[in-house]
Amino acid sequence: MTLNNVESLFEAFSKLKVLVIGDVMVDSYIWGSVSRISPEAPVPVVLAKSKERRLGGAANVALNVQSLGATPIPCAIVGDDADGEFFLNRLNEKGIPNKGVITSSERVTTVKERILAGSHQMLRVDSESDKDMSEIEQKSLLAHIKNLLPECDVVIFEDYDKGVINKTIIKETIEEANKLGIPTVVDPKKRNFLDYKGATLFKPNLKELREGMKLDVDPKDMESVKSAAKALQEALGAKMVMVTLSEHGVFIKDNGETHHIPAHIRQISDVSGAGDTVISIVACALAAGLDAKRTAALANLGGGLVCEYVGVVPINKKDLLEEAIEQKIFS
Repeated sequence: MTLNNVESLFEAFSKLKVLVIGDVMVDSYIWGSVSRISPEAPVPVVLAKSKERRLGGAANVALNVQSLGATPIPCAIVGDDADGEFFLNRLNEKGIPNKGVITSSERVTTVKERILAGSHQMLRVDSESDKDMSEIEQKSLLAHIKNLLPECDVVIFEDYDKGVINKTIIKETIEEANKLGIPTVVDPKKRNFLDYKGATLFKPNLKELREGMKLDVDPKDMESVKSAAKALQEALGAKMVMVTLSEHGVFIKDNGETHHIPAHIRQISDVSGAGDTVISIVACALAAGLDAKRTAALANLGGGLVCEYVGVVPINKKDLLEEAIEQKIFS
């Protein structure tokens, strides 16, 4: 399809299938208010007013992909527990295929429980296992990936360092995807940072870039960012490297071309999940045939938009479309 405008791009999204490989989780919220300090300890007492549970981690990426109009297919592992059952039921409720999700008695389902007073997060409690997959889990997950890969248009690796993504999964998936001509995009974490050799696009944030490359990168100095991105691209053999720079926008390197897209001024409420939105937009845009600069610009808009909401939320397609038109992404 010829991408003459934003509308044609979003129309192209609806034809895409996106394989999302990574660490899924449940995001749990207790919303309340604080009016006193506990007599038991010097801590605030939160009077709970409402509770909510959402799909999180790589599953939030799947929600973002779905919000853009594409079809996400998650490949992941959940525990054989009540939280895993909730997760699978919620996927069904959202109309997201669960054929790539494995239930394992060897792990617990990751849950991040946040306690908030108004928009202020008071505490987060994590229940998780970050151990590496067993040989049986790995074999099963890899079989699911290789079975589902041929029907997909792009692969997202959403790595939260919880053990579902390892060197074998990365290597065999990228090799198979490259044989099939399917692009792979990566949202990395520290553990596997330099293992994504041959990926199409690699998207660390500034902290991950600094730690992964052991370089002192200054986001106010684009030459510093450019040099680090070049070193990373060469280390991975990646076609593109995109670095999210928070309030400094995004930087993308595509072979010989580099582009810095400044951030837009916004009322930031919560940065949780912004990276999920960015990688989802990047994957869909590249799979649809959009060039690197416009892909980065669109992802920059989307990442900023979700930061205006409290909690982890997927992108609103209508809002993104309106802002992309207003910002003249295609002009």
